[in-house]
Amino acid sequence: MEHRTYDLIFICRPATPEEEVTKVVSTLEGATAEKGGKIEKVEKWGTRKLAYRVAKHREGQYVYLALSSTQGEMIKELERRLKVNDAVIKYLTVRTDEELKRQRKLTAKRERRLARRPRKAAAAPAAPGAEQGGASA
Repeated sequence: MEHRTYDLIFICRPATPEEEVTKVVSTLEGATAEKGGKIEKVEKWGTRKLAYRVAKHREGQYVYLALSSTQGEMIKELERRLKVNDAVIKYLTVRTDEELKRQRKLTAKRERRLARRPRKAAAAPAAPGAEQGGASA
């Protein structure tokens, strides 16, 4: 099976108590474990200003999760749980292994192109006296 990695960021309402945010994270951890996935990292970034209003809020509590799994169904389940949670106002999931694979492919292509390109030979230094015109009487 193909190993997949994801970044998941969700934003909770600014007035959400810390216990509630922890409860959301533990719910996601349980759902991830049910589907055979693993949460590699959890970071709570605290309350920050939003780029634009979301559900009439100007700020929110950001939480970041790094996930790994062999099933795409895990993400669907996590997104379903985030969608129905009252504390969560916005979320975003990105499959990062596809992006890394694309970056490796572009790097390899660039290296092949550079290997095919002929290298310019360094100009040989001119012999002394050649600059003077070479005619002597």
